Amino acid sequence: MQQKWQPATQVIHAGHERNEAGALVSPLCQSATFVFDNAEQGGARFAGAEPGYIYTRLGNPTTAELERKLAALEGSEAAAATASGMAAVSAALLANLSHGDHLVASNAVYGCTFSLMSSQLAKFGIQVTLVNFSDSAAIEYAIKPNTKVIFCETPVNPHLDIYDLDMIAAIANKYSLTSVVDNTFMTPLLQQPIKHGIDIVIHSATKYLNGHGDVIAGIVCASNQQMEVIKYEVLKDVGAVISPHDAWLILRGLKTLDVRLERHCDNAQKVAEYLEQHSKVSKVYYPGLKSHNGFKLLGSQMRRAGGVIAFELDATLEESINFINQLSLFSIAVSLGDAESLIQHPASMTHSPYSDEERTQAGISDSLLRISVGLESAEDIIQALNLGLDRLT
Repeated sequence: MQQKWQPATQVIHAGHERNEAGALVSPLCQSATFVFDNAEQGGARFAGAEPGYIYTRLGNPTTAELERKLAALEGSEAAAATASGMAAVSAALLANLSHGDHLVASNAVYGCTFSLMSSQLAKFGIQVTLVNFSDSAAIEYAIKPNTKVIFCETPVNPHLDIYDLDMIAAIANKYSLTSVVDNTFMTPLLQQPIKHGIDIVIHSATKYLNGHGDVIAGIVCASNQQMEVIKYEVLKDVGAVISPHDAWLILRGLKTLDVRLERHCDNAQKVAEYLEQHSKVSKVYYPGLKSHNGFKLLGSQMRRAGGVIAFELDATLEESINFINQLSLFSIAVSLGDAESLIQHPASMTHSPYSDEERTQAGISDSLLRISVGLESAEDIIQALNLGLDRLT
């Protein structure tokens, strides 16, 4: 019987198969196509009668190892690696929505996810209703006879609201809906939505999974049945698949995910506690604080609170922008999960696809800032923030 590994071990060993050369590091199979022994073998592979690789858009050994590893980490039957996080979102939705269907989603999501839902899906005759997922009654009220999918992020980008996955899964089951959760901010080491009954889990692998700011990629985790459509219909035809080199880089990054996350979380907790007591900060959004609505789910739904913090300054829009511009140590950038601490202004950057009214409904104010707490010394991060806050009038 195979030993059951802890997540810290899985990120290193799960999905890895001994290669012919015996190399410790998995080889990078940087090939677009694969050679058949004969025409009959090629035909058999295309017909699905014989296993084996055909063309990297349909599968690749390096990509396959990454997919096996993420499926093991999330506790799903299968996974698909995509060209970006948005490709993962698109694949999960397009595999489960058709013309005339209806989607219920949380009213605060990543800006490009919002744009996909509000602009692109409408072109295909797919209706979307956005509601506050903290309110189970609001979710159920939004469900129509043609509703097929329920979608959310938790924690929410950018203001870190936490939604109860057990509640969402129960609603999805009650109405026979497919539930989709974006788990990017937590990673499978801090939260595993499938264990709470969620059907499909997606990631922007660009973020913590890779962890080094040099890859754009996504992951979809789901059942074998779901993956037949996601991978061999949607991704095959749309073509938004990951490159083998990017898959290889993520495999490398995953080996340090556990130790990186511990440092991110430790630093973020210290920074959030510092910000919460500062007189020039009006509100801090971080699930590790007792003042946060998601604190009650720590230990049951989430192992730790993550490395992203949002906060509102007691300042005007102009003062908030000046604060960002004059801040030392932090890089002004819109990603997260990198070694470097990053800061951004959601209203004008990641969530700019929202109208002013839509941002208000989603709880994204002009003074809201989001930071991805890096791997630097927590003392240095806090000192940089303190110097910046001291400059505010």
